[in-house]
Amino acid sequence: MNRGIRNFFKTLPATYELINTILTFGLDSIWRRKAVRWATAGENGQRVWLDICTGTGQMARLSSKISSGNTFVVAADFSLPMLELARRKSSGSSISFSGADALHLPFGDRSFDCMTIGFATRNLNSIEGHLLQALREFHRALKPGGCFVNVETSQPRSKLIKKMFHLYVGLTVRPVGRIISGSGPGYAYLANSIRRFHDAERLKAILLEAGFARVEYKKLLFGAVAIHKAVK
Repeated sequence: MNRGIRNFFKTLPATYELINTILTFGLDSIWRRKAVRWATAGENGQRVWLDICTGTGQMARLSSKISSGNTFVVAADFSLPMLELARRKSSGSSISFSGADALHLPFGDRSFDCMTIGFATRNLNSIEGHLLQALREFHRALKPGGCFVNVETSQPRSKLIKKMFHLYVGLTVRPVGRIISGSGPGYAYLANSIRRFHDAERLKAILLEAGFARVEYKKLLFGAVAIHKAVK
């Protein structure tokens, strides 16, 4: 993982969820819940679930609550400060925590029935080739028939809506992030990553290139956000 991104996320844990809630007017929690519900659709029997790039553990906690009682959830992240906060926020749950780089997962082949990631895929796209490498790692660690569910910002198809979306990002992400967290450069990076990330169809193509056999997606907020579900 890019060293600059590592350093950036060391400074964020205390305010990360608050800033996300402010910038999305609370919709990010709804989008995460939709992603988890799609991941749990049709689940049957005992399952082992990995939430990669878990951050403060929001997706992992939702997965633990929404999935069946037979699901064992592992939350993994490369940022130890983030992981420590996720552990504290998940006190009393059965979630297991692991330090892990998404490009080199410390798990064996065919370890998980399902994997999720919420609003972190953009960070895997900061260096050319890393996103595809990470997705191939996810594919490797999934059992045959297992699914990968990704919720992330996207690019609206409408040029007008895309322009308005990028304008909103430019006017809010860095200023709000700087005022609340004190990390202006870090949130400038996040704003740029939102504007540069792939649209839903291009991400689908990359998932297929990574080896997934079937990929579907749902667009939210006029295409500014998308949920992808890919099956091994």
